[in-house]
Amino acid sequence: MQYLLAFSLAALFLIDPARAQDWPTYGGDLGATRYSSARQINRENVGTLAVAWTYHSGEQQRRGKNFWQGASEATPILADGKLLVCTPFNRLIALDPASGKELWTFDANLSPDLFGGNQLVCRGVGVWHDHTAAGACAARVFMTTNDARLLAVDAATGKPCESFGHGGAARQEPDIPPLFDGEYQITSPPTIAGDLVMVGSAMADTLRTRSPSGRITAFDARSGAVVWTFDPIPRSADNPAAASWENASWANTGGGEMWSIGAVDEGRDLVFFPMGDATATFYGGTHKGANLYTDSVVALRASTGKLVWQFQTVHHDIWDYDLAAQPTLVTVKRDGHDIAAVVEATKMGYVFVLDRETGKPLFPVEERPMPASDVPGEEAWPTQPVPLAPPPLVPQHLTPDDAWGFTFLDRGACARKIAALRSEGPYTPPSLKGTILFPFTGGGVNWGGGAVDPAQGLFIVNTTRLAHVIHLIPRPERAAAMAERPQAELGLHFGTPYFIQREILFSPLGVPCNPPPWGMLTAVDLNAGTIRWSAALGSFPESAPLPLPGNWGTPTLGGPIVTASGLVFIAATLDRTIRAFDVGTGRELWHAALPASATATPMTYEASGRQYVVIVAGGNPRARAKPGDAIVAFALPQ
Repeated sequence: MQYLLAFSLAALFLIDPARAQDWPTYGGDLGATRYSSARQINRENVGTLAVAWTYHSGEQQRRGKNFWQGASEATPILADGKLLVCTPFNRLIALDPASGKELWTFDANLSPDLFGGNQLVCRGVGVWHDHTAAGACAARVFMTTNDARLLAVDAATGKPCESFGHGGAARQEPDIPPLFDGEYQITSPPTIAGDLVMVGSAMADTLRTRSPSGRITAFDARSGAVVWTFDPIPRSADNPAAASWENASWANTGGGEMWSIGAVDEGRDLVFFPMGDATATFYGGTHKGANLYTDSVVALRASTGKLVWQFQTVHHDIWDYDLAAQPTLVTVKRDGHDIAAVVEATKMGYVFVLDRETGKPLFPVEERPMPASDVPGEEAWPTQPVPLAPPPLVPQHLTPDDAWGFTFLDRGACARKIAALRSEGPYTPPSLKGTILFPFTGGGVNWGGGAVDPAQGLFIVNTTRLAHVIHLIPRPERAAAMAERPQAELGLHFGTPYFIQREILFSPLGVPCNPPPWGMLTAVDLNAGTIRWSAALGSFPESAPLPLPGNWGTPTLGGPIVTASGLVFIAATLDRTIRAFDVGTGRELWHAALPASATATPMTYEASGRQYVVIVAGGNPRARAKPGDAIVAFALPQ
């Protein structure tokens, strides 16, 4: 099967034309390029795009007050002639791709104990075909759930595949019992390679040090039996990674979870996963050392789960700078030769371009000295890897002179806040006096990842530019700290000497203290290691206390897609808008209003001779985005 897109026009002819008009996986293809060869919508006619149909899931009425727990982050897929999408409450919906008519639904019937505070997410589903069988469940839709199940549903009817697991459900059992329902979830689509369905997990990583393991489990797609597991944290002294955990601290540490999704190179029998950070997140005194294989891109043998190589992007992560974005498989040009590569964009705003077979960086990476921790018991790692190319996609220093505000009073208040905190650039360790994390724990680049233009060798990616303030709170001082900063998020950090408080650095008027734009869309030339263009993404017309001239950008959740006709489609902003940009120049060519903000990635396909661009517009409470329940399809006028 075709597993990569070469950065040349000739490579386009290697793509199966029938598959190119579908969107069969979450990332568009197994390599997560988020690229479509559809050309019907182009630079000349994109300005006439209009709503073709809108579907409402009904979740807003169905869930009542619990609807506010759902974060709509799903990307539909098109497979077997059906548009397949999940709601945050793990309700699976099949639609006719040309009309938006509902064909069938399936409800996972989540545990009632999940309702009452947990953030519920379902980013998408996967499809697998049993080429040895026909009839019921020969095509299966796999959906992961917020209560850590993997469900198999017949793509034709929406009925459970009874032969899979127990009545159509297999479960990834955590090695340590969760303290409550929702501490351990699966929120992203499964990664499917051959006859294996691989899932990770998501967990509350500011709760405790001895949390469940973040292992990846591969299930047999037919039976639901476990085939292999991979744990990012070593569980024995003879593991090659054990030496990177001082005093065998791996034995009492959890996390490292892969809460995103992998990319697959079937020809090489490789799957690439982005791994998370060890728990508890902001204090590492209980697990000193570099802590392999957390915060790493890991390449596993897909058939066996054995580690082939790893590349760690953050040593001893105490900043929540885990890898969130799905890796992207590309081919780069180097000295006239094609090199198979994997691209990982990070929360720090770095873009690491690695050799797909060895994990070696294709651009120089320098280990740079970083600030030391002043917290008793903590030992920040003395250096961190910094790619010399491409350049960082976001600013990484925030000083009092950088403070921003609508008025000089607002700006002055921000400057005083910054001056009172540790802010020594990227990787300034969390502290008792308070530390600025810039970029914040949401990125840089988050789970939306990037998209590829194979004709020009461009990697298109959106970023957020905000700052967090992190306070470590000695346990006897919790009450006083909460009274002083009642709006801050509290992390319990059981097993450490400290609680943590986390809050976005806002001005008294409720806007970021760092200068705009607060959201950007950027094109990276992966052959040259340079930035081709950048454009502000989004605006704040509803939340701004004063009229804002121009486009100031908003925080973003979700990602872009690219089409062969030279277009980038992206929503991801808080302003209830979807946009199209020229992939070569970054010029905005079209935008349209949505019924709610779309903190999700769009997709595109052709059905009945017409190209559609589809986006889930459901809002997102954690992004302060008005909720909704719409799926909107755009097309050219008939």
